[in-house]
Amino acid sequence: MNATPAGAPNAESGKLHLGAASFGSRLLLGTGKYPSEPIMQEALEASGAEIVTVAVRRVDLSKRGHGSLLDFIDPRRYTLLPNTAGCTSAEEAIRTARLAREAGLSSLIKLEVIGDAKTLFPDLEGLLQATRVLVAEGFTVLPYTSDDLVTAKKLRDLGAAAIMPLGAPIGSGLGIQNKNHLRILLQEIRDVPIIVDAGVGTASDAAIAMEMGCDGVLMNSGVAGAREPVRMARAMRLAVEAGRLAFEAGRIPKRLYAAASSPIDQMIE
Repeated sequence: MNATPAGAPNAESGKLHLGAASFGSRLLLGTGKYPSEPIMQEALEASGAEIVTVAVRRVDLSKRGHGSLLDFIDPRRYTLLPNTAGCTSAEEAIRTARLAREAGLSSLIKLEVIGDAKTLFPDLEGLLQATRVLVAEGFTVLPYTSDDLVTAKKLRDLGAAAIMPLGAPIGSGLGIQNKNHLRILLQEIRDVPIIVDAGVGTASDAAIAMEMGCDGVLMNSGVAGAREPVRMARAMRLAVEAGRLAFEAGRIPKRLYAAASSPIDQMIE
């Protein structure tokens, strides 16, 4: 794993490393909830995303080439990231991941094991079980998880290629609700990428995540549900890029009192 550690950008800090693959864009975009497939296509292009998530259980794989959602995603341009959305047990998630790979989608898998139907919070025990099995079977596993450090460390130790904590409940648009937990993850998990997954509602949410040092942001509803998805996709692209640049540049320290931008001892008399 050649990941860019949070807090320590290297010469390849512009790249997002997931397993053996590297990506120029740190924005990962979903394909659900768009008003139409053509609008989805325009949004994907405007976002600059290279990784596109697809819910395996919501796509009829038998219709590929006959109007399937997959027909609107150019595999030469985008890396498909199948996800196990809707799965409520480790066994179900494992079967769905295997189906995606057998159908030729990818060995890259966004692993979701949902533990509560109302909040869509993850079932952490099931998530760990599924991660263990899928990593052993050669999948590059990107688990959707809570912002709990103990679980994150266990997922990393099992071989997860990234840790994907929720910023807020899926589709809520609330932005990052627990910055302190995310800061702890970024300080303690430095050998795999941290990608915020869920809760991003607008560009400032994405920028904040990146300014904190996150390696990427995955979103769907924030773009697809916007009044103008294509324009929001571009806004998210710019926010992710700006946030990463600001993180790498290093912000000035916060001060309680003023600090003159033109000190007296530097003025020309």
